[in-house]
Amino acid sequence: MEDCIFCRIAQGEMDAKILYSDEEVVAFQDINPQAPVHFLVIPRKHLHSAFQLGEEDQHLLYKIFHVIREISREKGIDQEGVRILTNVAPGAGQSVFHLHFHALGGRRMLWPPG
Repeated sequence: MEDCIFCRIAQGEMDAKILYSDEEVVAFQDINPQAPVHFLVIPRKHLHSAFQLGEEDQHLLYKIFHVIREISREKGIDQEGVRILTNVAPGAGQSVFHLHFHALGGRRMLWPPG
C-alpha cells in the first residue's frame, strides 16, 4: 500500500534505523522508544493487523519471532526479559495499520501495561 508508512519503510522509501532486513521481514528502531531497547518487526507483506493473518502466514510468524529473538540477543536483553506485543484496532492502541510487533527491553516492565 503506497500510503502505508511501514510499507514505505520496508521498500526503502522512508528512512528508518534498520536492524534486520530480508525478503519477508524488516526490523527497525522505534522512533518514539518506550524502553532503552525498543524495536519493531514487520512483514513486508501488507497485513492490516494480526487478525488478517491466515494459515498461509504461519511461516511469517515464526520468522518474526526468530528475528525478535536474534535482535534481543544482539542487544543483550534476551536473558533479562523482553516484552513482545502487537495491537489490533485503535482501542488497543494501534496507530499504524500494518501488522507490527514491538519488542521492548532494558528496563523492568510493569503489569498491567496501561
